[in-house]
Amino acid sequence: MIAVLEKLAAAGIQILLAEMTTHFVLERSGYAALVERKDDGFGGVGAPGLLTDRGLAVLVWRGGEPFFVSKGYDQAAEAGQVSELRAFMDDLKRALGGQIS
Repeated sequence: MIAVLEKLAAAGIQILLAEMTTHFVLERSGYAALVERKDDGFGGVGAPGLLTDRGLAVLVWRGGEPFFVSKGYDQAAEAGQVSELRAFMDDLKRALGGQIS
């Protein structure tokens, strides 16, 4: 567990404080993913997205165009945001030892 925490920190990924007992919220630069809490550390990882004032907006594609979407939130995603989100997910995957499918 300590090795994973060190890898997360080295990638600039932090654990946000949240009142959830079943998941961690891992974040970097406004992008986040929910990660299942396991007795021995981290479990499965949900889809990453953009943190908004309405919660986590996931990336969806419509007609070949990217959008961040959540309940009550719908925003076109810029190419740079898509790249940053992918980089966040890649770094998260490396830090968690490839647990992301």
